[in-house]
Amino acid sequence: MQLRNQWLILTMLTVFLTAGSALGADVAKIGVVEFQRLFENSDAGKEIKAEITEKGKKMEAELKEKGAEIEELKKRLEREALVMSKEMREEKEREFRIKVNDIKTLQKKYEAELQGIQKRLMKDLQEETLEVIDEIGKSGGYLMIMDKRGVLYSPSTIDITDEVIKKFNQRYAKKEKK
Repeated sequence: MQLRNQWLILTMLTVFLTAGSALGADVAKIGVVEFQRLFENSDAGKEIKAEITEKGKKMEAELKEKGAEIEELKKRLEREALVMSKEMREEKEREFRIKVNDIKTLQKKYEAELQGIQKRLMKDLQEETLEVIDEIGKSGGYLMIMDKRGVLYSPSTIDITDEVIKKFNQRYAKKEKK
């Protein structure tokens, strides 16, 4: 009986202590960040997009130029095919196929190069963004800050993307001045 009373008292004490600490605890502060919006609206993100677009246009112009050369070669081959010997025609057709394959290889190389540039620049942006988010999390007393893509629902009141963009742009401006 005495053991039962002790357990009852211990259980009640545990419940009151747990309930008291739960009621007195601060509300957990949670935030979400939408990285796509950060990329599109931050100064660094806009700069990355512009750089990738510029490089892509240069590569595209070069590919178009080479494509026009191949098209001209094809037309010349079709015009002169009737007056060429069979061996000469086969040689020119082989040269034409080699040039077509060269341009396809160049196109794949450019695509891989652009993807590599984008991946490198985005990695740098993401690392800097995570540092800013870490600062905001610590200074703002957040329990957790998550990527919006992993969240099925969140009220707009916990979206801190605009705050992250603002601090990131401030940090980026200071970095650019140096």
